[in-house]
Amino acid sequence: MDGRPPIYLDYNATTPIEPEVREAMLPWLGERWGNPSSGHAYGAQAAEAVAAARAEVAALIGAPVSAIVFTGGGTEADNLALLGAARGPGRLVISAVEHPAVDAPAAALAAQGWLCERLPVGADGRVDLERAAALVGGGAEVALASVILAQNESGAIQPVAELAAMIRRRSPGALIHSDAAQAVGKIAVDVDALGVDLLTVVSHKLYGPAGIGALYVRDRAALRPRLLGGGQEGGLRPGTEPVALIVGLGAAAALARRTLAAEGERQRGLRERLWGRLEAAIPGLHRTIPGAIALPNTLHVCVPGLRGADLLSRAPALAASVGSACHSHDDAVSGVLGAMGVPASLARGALRLSLGRRSDAAAIDAAADALIAAWRSLA
Repeated sequence: MDGRPPIYLDYNATTPIEPEVREAMLPWLGERWGNPSSGHAYGAQAAEAVAAARAEVAALIGAPVSAIVFTGGGTEADNLALLGAARGPGRLVISAVEHPAVDAPAAALAAQGWLCERLPVGADGRVDLERAAALVGGGAEVALASVILAQNESGAIQPVAELAAMIRRRSPGALIHSDAAQAVGKIAVDVDALGVDLLTVVSHKLYGPAGIGALYVRDRAALRPRLLGGGQEGGLRPGTEPVALIVGLGAAAALARRTLAAEGERQRGLRERLWGRLEAAIPGLHRTIPGAIALPNTLHVCVPGLRGADLLSRAPALAASVGSACHSHDDAVSGVLGAMGVPASLARGALRLSLGRRSDAAAIDAAADALIAAWRSLA
C-alpha cells in the first residue's frame, strides 16, 4: 500500500459518524451533562434533547413519537421484541435468513417449548411467498413472527408487508416484528405500510454512534421488559438514558430523512458501475441478488473457483467482507447462501461490497481495479 487508507466498502458492517452527527453529540460529552430524569434545569435540558431525538427517529419510520423505545443497540432491540412479546409456548415464525440477534432468541424460545418454523427463501434471497403461505396456513395460529427487512449479508429486501398481511389473515392476533437495522436510512421505511407491530432501528448502520438503537412498539402493553430497574423508556428499557448517544441517533435520523432518496439513487448508480467493471473482467462472476430487490448500496457476488477471503487478502487497498461482520472470522459457508441454494463451491467465493456516503466514482473504480488485479493473481 502507498500509505493511503484502504477504500472502505463495508458500510453494512458499520458506518462512520457523520460530521453533523458528531457536532450534535459534542455538547453532551462536555458542557451539558444532565440526567433526563432529574427535576431541575440540567435534567430538563437533557430530557428535551432526548425528546427531540425521539421525534426524529419516529419521523424517519412514520411512527408516533410515543412508540419509540431507545435501547442499547440492535441486538437488545431484537431480544426485547421477541423475548418481551413471548407469552407461554406458542408458534413462532421467522425467515430462514435472520440476523443472529433474532436467530438466538428464537432458539431460546424453542428451548422453552415454542414451535419455531422458518420461512424458506428462493434463489433470489427473498422469502418465497407461495411456500410461506403453505407453511403459515398449516397448523396452529402464529403467535409471533419476525422477518428481517433487508438481509444484512446479501442485501435482499424482504416482502415484509405481504408476509405480515398473509400471517394476519390466518392469525389475526399475531405480533409481527422486523429487524430493519440494514434498511432504515437506506430505503424508505414506514411501519404502517409494513404492517408491523415491532421494528428495530440501529444507529451505527445509519452514520450515528454505536451503542444505541431503538425499537418501535405499536402497543407497549404487548411487551414485558427484559431488564428491571427504574421507569425510563416507559419501563421497557430501564436505566439512565445515554443522552449523547441518543442525540447522535436523532441527528443521524434527521440526516437520513433529508437525503434518503437522492443518496439512495447515487449509491445505486455507483453500485451498478462497480458491478459492470467486475462483470466485464471476471468470467463467470455470479451476482447473488438482482439489483432491483437489493439495497441500493449492496452488491453481493460470488467468484467461481476462489475463496472470497483469499481474494480480499490479495487486495489490501480494499476494506470489504465476505459476509456478515458477525461471522467475519468463520470459514464455514454462509448459512444465508445455503438457504438460497447457492452451491458450496460457489458460496466460498462470496464477497459483500457495501457502499456508503463517502463512496465516489474514483473510489469505486479503484476498488474494481484492486479486485480485478487480485483475481488475476489467483486465477
